Amino acid sequence: MREPGFWHRPSSWIASLLSPLAVLYGAVAARRMRQPGVDAGIPVICVGNYHVGGAGKTPTVLALAKLLRELDERPVVLSRGYGGSLAGPVKVDRNRHTAADVGDEPLMMAASLPVVVSRDRAAGLALARAQDATVILMDDGFQNPSVAKDCCLIVIDATRGIGNGRVIPSGPLRAPLSPQLERTDALIVVGEGSAAQTIAADVASRGKPVLSAHLKPDPASLAALSGTRALAFAGIGDPARFFNTLRSSGVDVVRNTAFADHHAFTKDEIAQLTGDAKREGLTLVTTEKDLARLRGPDGLPDWAQAIAPFAVTLQFDDAAALRRLVTDQLFKARARRLRK
Repeated sequence: MREPGFWHRPSSWIASLLSPLAVLYGAVAARRMRQPGVDAGIPVICVGNYHVGGAGKTPTVLALAKLLRELDERPVVLSRGYGGSLAGPVKVDRNRHTAADVGDEPLMMAASLPVVVSRDRAAGLALARAQDATVILMDDGFQNPSVAKDCCLIVIDATRGIGNGRVIPSGPLRAPLSPQLERTDALIVVGEGSAAQTIAADVASRGKPVLSAHLKPDPASLAALSGTRALAFAGIGDPARFFNTLRSSGVDVVRNTAFADHHAFTKDEIAQLTGDAKREGLTLVTTEKDLARLRGPDGLPDWAQAIAPFAVTLQFDDAAALRRLVTDQLFKARARRLRK
């Protein structure tokens, strides 16, 4: 799905025309968010966002998983598996599953930690716990009430913010902003820009932490692209951010091609991109998430071998503050269960 352009314009007659539907959708979404969820029995940290589309949730989940392991925890990711055909619950196996089975993000994350996919998130709790989990990391699901969350970390892009601030279908918000802010335990602002300043100030005024973070290129990826001219392509929530990250990292992006989020690339599409890159003497480069959708159980097919991945990690400006936040939230979550 491509986001409509009017979602990111301050005023639009289309957004106004759709307002009655947005009011109805928002009322239902807000009421659902108030419903109690199933207690997992162990701490649940949810990484979500206020709106549809990309904001940096997956790099945030991976950064949190790394931190949790440093704290001697055993995190397991619980994901809906958007774009996958398997309803689950199922543990992602990169030697058996493809993105068409479990979704691109779960397949990518499964390279570094256990991931459970379940369309019914509550139904996936038992399997997640069976992986010897001490903490469940929910990838998305902030607005979904089926699982009780101990801590909700919301990711927002500093450049894009929340668009026009309206609820679907008038804008990109998944629910009215007020009930979402009430359930926010911390805000993570990714990148540079001023689009998230108002929301950050609101979260801070409620006594909740606001953390800044930046996407940093993997040194190996950067070294592989050093001195090359690139043709970049991406089918993610915000392709422009990927292209800008490449350029700001010193990669000479001569051409770029954007596809819809979670786009299922065909062999012919990749052949076209590969041919264009070869004719113009360019290196074909994409994201790890896009590359995951091209991967089979045996790895990348021969016709996709020419594609260079550009890996990034999320680095927090104040890593100590993130560590304190997570430690404090884990302590509170376990204390609450002991009191029951």
